[in-house]
Amino acid sequence: WKNGGQPLVQRLKDKWHNWSDLKKLIPGMIIEGLSGYPFSCPDMIGGGDWVSFFDPSKIDQDLIVRSAQCHALMPMMQFSVAPWRILDRTHLEAVKKAVLLRQKFTPLIMSLAQEAAETGEPILKCMEYRFPNQGLEEVADQFMLGNKILVAPVITQEHLRKVILPSGKWEASNGLKYTGGKTIEVNVPIDELLYFRLIDK
Repeated sequence: WKNGGQPLVQRLKDKWHNWSDLKKLIPGMIIEGLSGYPFSCPDMIGGGDWVSFFDPSKIDQDLIVRSAQCHALMPMMQFSVAPWRILDRTHLEAVKKAVLLRQKFTPLIMSLAQEAAETGEPILKCMEYRFPNQGLEEVADQFMLGNKILVAPVITQEHLRKVILPSGKWEASNGLKYTGGKTIEVNVPIDELLYFRLIDK
C-alpha cells in the first residue's frame, strides 16, 4: 500500500500445485506491472502451498518443469522445494535448462529492472501494452520481456502451443523465423521454453 512507483519487491499470492493455478501466473504478473509494481515474484515454482510436497508420489513433474519455464524469464524465480529432491533425471535436467536460460537473459532482466526503478515501466509487459491496437488486449498466456522478447510458456498438459505473433519479423527459440500478424502452432518438448525475438518491425 502506497508503494506504487517505488522500487520495492512484491510477491503474488500462493498458488496451488495444479495446472489451473499455473495459468494464473501470467495475468497476475501483468496486473502487478500495470499497477506500478514491476519488481514482482510470481509465487514459487510448482506452487506455494508447501504441503503439496509432503508426498512425492502426488507431485506432477511436468507441472514443476513448466512452472520453472514460466518463471524463467519473469523478474524473479523462487523454488518452493529443491528440484533434485522431487524430480527424476529427465525433469531435473529440464529445470536446470530453464535456469541456464535465465542466466543467459540475466543482463537484459537487470537492465530492465534498472529502467523500471527509474521510470516505473513494467519489466514484464502484456501484449497490448507493447503492441497496441492489434487486437491483443485479451491475450493472457504470453508476455513481453522488455520490447523485443515474446515469451510463450507452455502452461497446460499439452505440448502443442498456440502463439499470437504481433506484426513484424520474429525468430523463435528453435531458430525458425515467422512473419507476424497471425497465430501459429508450435510443438514444444518438455525441456523447452518457447520464446521469440523481434528482429525487424
